[in-house]
Amino acid sequence: MIKTVIFDMDGVIIDTEPVHNYAFNAHFKQLNIDVSPELYASFIGNSTKNIFERLRVQFNLADDVDTLVETKRNLFNDAFDNKEDLYLLDGVEDLITDLHNNGIQLVLASSSATITINRIFHRFGLHKYFTHIVSGEDFPKSKPHPAIFLKAAELAQTPVENCIVIEDSTNGIMAAKAAGIYCIGYDSFHSKMQDYSLADMVITDFKELSFEKIANMKSQ
Repeated sequence: MIKTVIFDMDGVIIDTEPVHNYAFNAHFKQLNIDVSPELYASFIGNSTKNIFERLRVQFNLADDVDTLVETKRNLFNDAFDNKEDLYLLDGVEDLITDLHNNGIQLVLASSSATITINRIFHRFGLHKYFTHIVSGEDFPKSKPHPAIFLKAAELAQTPVENCIVIEDSTNGIMAAKAAGIYCIGYDSFHSKMQDYSLADMVITDFKELSFEKIANMKSQ
């Protein structure tokens, strides 16, 4: 029986990708580098630190990684605070409350920085539903490395066979499967150039899920 559901955040709970896209591209313009749409799409699911570690080598950037991350984060925070039309994705809050009210443990495992996660959770009142928050900034390797999901299961004190991951990115799905966890791929209209072929189940609407369906799903 499934006891813990591990949620990704960006693209699953909320679509902050347009804000991240704005912040990254504003920063790329400052750095005078040309990042192709294909290269940018390959970053989905990675932490900002890992992204800039790659970009610093590829474009021979002078700034250190911490400076690059801080600049991008400030651009994101300014845009986030000024963006009024930012909402949770359709149906996800209903699913979260349904699972929470029926005793399913919820854990967040996001590549975003803790400060960004808390900013979003505070804005939308989500802290009360989740027992643990795991940030990708705490791991040397980003998704598709499984470390973040293994840590989420460990904190939840739930064997991986009793967990489910909900993810929207190729890297996130690969990470869940590498961790040995059943993965539901969320293929929404926000998703771009992502591969769901490794997911155990693919949904396009959170109405396809409920406590009853998830609790009785067959794990690995």
